[in-house]
Amino acid sequence: MTQTADIIIHNARILTLDDDNPGAEAVALADGRIVAVGARADVDPFRGKDTKVIDAAGGTVLPGFSENHMHLFSGAAELDHLQLSGVKGLAALTEAVGSYAATRATEKVLFAQGADYTLLGDSERLTRHHLDTILSHQPLVLFAPDHHTAWANTAALELVDMLHGAELGPGNEVVMGGDGLATGELREMEAFSPLQAAGGFDRYRLGLSTGGEPDPYPNDAEWAQDIAVMRRGLVYCARHGITTIQNMDGNLYQLELLAAIEKQDGGLPCRILIPFHFKNFMPLGMLEKASTLARRFDSDWLSSGVVKVFYDGVLDSWTAVMVEPYADKPGDCGEGLFTPETFRAVAVEADRRGLQIAVHAIGDGAVRAVLDGYEAARRENGTRDSRHRIEHIEVVHPDDINRFAGLGVIASMQPPHPPGCAGLPLEPTVSRIGRNRWPVSYAWRTLKDAGAHVCFASDWPVSPIDPLIGIEAAVIRHRWSPSDPDQSFSLMEALKAYCVEGAYAEFKEDRKGRIKTGYLADIVVLSGNVEMIATEVLHTIRPVMTICGGRISYSS
Repeated sequence: MTQTADIIIHNARILTLDDDNPGAEAVALADGRIVAVGARADVDPFRGKDTKVIDAAGGTVLPGFSENHMHLFSGAAELDHLQLSGVKGLAALTEAVGSYAATRATEKVLFAQGADYTLLGDSERLTRHHLDTILSHQPLVLFAPDHHTAWANTAALELVDMLHGAELGPGNEVVMGGDGLATGELREMEAFSPLQAAGGFDRYRLGLSTGGEPDPYPNDAEWAQDIAVMRRGLVYCARHGITTIQNMDGNLYQLELLAAIEKQDGGLPCRILIPFHFKNFMPLGMLEKASTLARRFDSDWLSSGVVKVFYDGVLDSWTAVMVEPYADKPGDCGEGLFTPETFRAVAVEADRRGLQIAVHAIGDGAVRAVLDGYEAARRENGTRDSRHRIEHIEVVHPDDINRFAGLGVIASMQPPHPPGCAGLPLEPTVSRIGRNRWPVSYAWRTLKDAGAHVCFASDWPVSPIDPLIGIEAAVIRHRWSPSDPDQSFSLMEALKAYCVEGAYAEFKEDRKGRIKTGYLADIVVLSGNVEMIATEVLHTIRPVMTICGGRISYSS
């Protein structure tokens, strides 16, 4: 007897991403799984009197997007901050801050997100003096889009006793001026975390800043507030067609919040992986916590089993680790948050425990050190299907390109990140990298052609969360110089990088990432046909429905 479908989608251009059955016009879903894919005549027998029938009106239907690198909790909380994306010049900044501050006079610290490094032009960097002219009586902190640099006014620096500097760990810096006082520029987490704590934002950043738990543990009112923030982030993801979130910061508290939401009416609107964030000040014994999380959370809805590490910073603040010095800062190769030796020990132990490892490594020096660590783990523990990852890989040394496939390392990369993509300015990044390294910068195609698995993501809230923005950026990627290799992806390659490769990165390619009979019923219905629209306007197509586990998680 034919199973009765809960949902049937028809009149669709279904891109299954299944090479054995690449296209279809209808799909049937029942009990959280896909039960039929094909022509309408193949799917109609699954229709019953209670089946919900959805007319896709000729729009593209895809597997639900896998957001393979993002920061859910902090991103959700930041939706309430002042957003400065696109703001240029001191006058525009003054207007934006003034309007925001007028409604938040009682807040201890005002936070703003998305302040570009070149907000004041290519040569002038923000200082506390600029911010003091805008707002002097209330602490104000602006964060760069990459979240690795912040700028604070004098009131903010005085609030946390940092006007005269601070002793910080490797790779972190309170930038000092010629007058012996802080300029207001704060590089990396140790430098700006005190201000986040002072402003009550620290719980949302713990998975990034410490990998630890709230102390004291939130009371009932704070717990309810955090549940609401987490829900806001999940709804935001579902609205963008996302059915899987691979979070790239984590602690037990986030897992506890998500587990509580899973038990509530409606459950989770997205599937979520939360890692344990191992920091450079932790002893190796702390990896037992990662093993505990892996054992405790191991379902298709909520899982762990990954160790996240930051090896370096970012290019724009000269904190990414390079093999050769920065082109615009001779003699400086950046300073890692780990040394090659300390990271190697972490990689060997995490791998010994059977954990997957994902490491933020932006400079080619950091990428090399991480690959060396993975190679050491394989040498000491034996070869296994570990699928360790490197996140971002904004510059890779030519000698290391083939090592990805050789070691089975996943290249987790972000199409909106390269300068010139998704509205980002070319400077200062391209000059910082230097022309001789341009051919191996953001080298998606080079790594893919060398046999590496490449998955795509946004790194939200660093870049816009919308996967269609990322897909467009991947397809229309422009070279910085005619002599540079073409790093663009085809439309189908970009779609697979968000869906198929995302499932592979989770060891779940047997049930996710494709529209295929027996697979999980995770699907997004789009407002148009992505194959027929000009690639430059792919971002104008919107999700009109998201289905996760056979439940409608978003509908326009």
